[in-house]
Order: sequence, then structure tokens, then C-alpha cells
Amino acid sequence: MLGWSANIEEATIDNDTFRTVLFTGQTVQLTVMSLQPGEEIGVEVHPKLDQFIRVESGRAEVRMGKAEDDLSETQELSDDWAVIIPGGTWHNVVNCGDSALKLYSVYARPEHPDGTVHQTKAEADAAEAAHDG
Repeated sequence: MLGWSANIEEATIDNDTFRTVLFTGQTVQLTVMSLQPGEEIGVEVHPKLDQFIRVESGRAEVRMGKAEDDLSETQELSDDWAVIIPGGTWHNVVNCGDSALKLYSVYARPEHPDGTVHQTKAEADAAEAAHDG
């Protein structure tokens, strides 16, 4: 298939990895994520891309700001809620519920290598450190 087609809700709910890339195009990337209670993506910024996040199951707190040490805007998300994070905005997503947070993310420019699967947050951090370092 040239593109990607599937039931996105099912793919997101069924995902048990911290992050799995489902599709990478020239200007867009689709990932699914599963965060355990209290787990977070980690404070990050994507200078040259926008990000769309939709929660399929669970509760999330999305923190955003203009600086890494000032994430003063907070949005609470639950089932069927979404947020758009503009490029250059520092942000973090935290699972603030008591069950797994299941979400998908669309990057408007790919962010992770095609085919990426991170079973855990620790694995994701190690891969990103190796990539950035």
C-alpha cells in the first residue's frame, strides 16, 4: 500500500508499547503511544514541526510553554479529546489517570525514524539520546 489505512482507534487501544511508528511520509508521521499511570513523555520541543495528539483512552495532562522551564499552560484531556502543539512550543504529556493512557500523535514532519518501536520509556530515552548526541 502506498499510504496507511486502518482503524486508528483500534490500533491505538491495542498498542502496548511506549511508542510505535505506524507510518512515515515525506511531511507527516503517525505514531501510537501507551503511557502507564504517572508516566510521561518528557519535556520536549519540536522546532520545525507541529504535533496533533488525540487521546483514545485514559486521562492526560498536557503542559505547554515558551521555555523548557516554564510550562505554564495546562490542558486536561480524556477520551476523544485532542490538542495541537505548534512547532517551537515546549511541552510534556503526563498520564494523570489510574489506567494506561492510549493516544496517537501526528507529526507534521516526521520526528522518529521509520519503523521505530520503543517498548518502554527508558528505551525511547536511550534511542533519543543516541540520536541527539
